[in-house]
Amino acid sequence: MIQAIKEKIQTKLPDIKKSLGFKNDLEAPRIVKVIISSGTGKAADKARNELIIDRLGKIAGQKPVARGAKKSIASFKVRQGDIVGVSVTLRGDRMYGFLNKLINTAIPRTRDFKGFATSSIDDMGNLTIGINEHTIFPETADEDIRDIFGLSVTIVTTARTKEAARALFEAMEFPFSKEG
Repeated sequence: MIQAIKEKIQTKLPDIKKSLGFKNDLEAPRIVKVIISSGTGKAADKARNELIIDRLGKIAGQKPVARGAKKSIASFKVRQGDIVGVSVTLRGDRMYGFLNKLINTAIPRTRDFKGFATSSIDDMGNLTIGINEHTIFPETADEDIRDIFGLSVTIVTTARTKEAARALFEAMEFPFSKEG
C-alpha cells in the first residue's frame, strides 16, 4: 500500500526528468513532508479541542500537537498560549500511507468533487488543500456526526517551480481539475 505511491513516482521519474530538462535524478522533485492542521475555533471549549485532537490523531495515525495563540486578542477573548489549533507533521512511511489514503479513499468520497485547482500549488512548489469535512476519511466516518470540522493538508516538496511540482503531483495521479 505504502509502496504503491513510491513505485508510481519511481517509475515516472525518467519522464519527469525528461519533461523538465533535468540531467540528474537528484534534481527531480520529491515529497519532504505532509502537514495536516485544523483550527479548533473556540479556545475555551476544551471538549471540542480534545475531540479534534482525537479524530485528527486517528486520521493521521500519529498524535497531533496543540498549537497556542501567539498573541492575546481581547476582542476574540483569546489569551496568549490558549489552544487555537492542532497540527501533525508526517514523514517517511506514515506520509506515504496518508497520501495513499487521501488520494485513493478520501478524495473519491468527497461530494461533487471536480478536482483540485492548480492554483493551490504555490511558487515554492508546495500544494495546500482545504478539506471541508473530516468525515471523508474512513477512520471517522462512522462516529458521531454532530461535530464536523475542516482541515488543511500541505504537501511540502523539493520542487523549485510550480511546473516541477505539478509534474510530481501528476505522477502521483493527484486529481487536478481540467480547467487549469
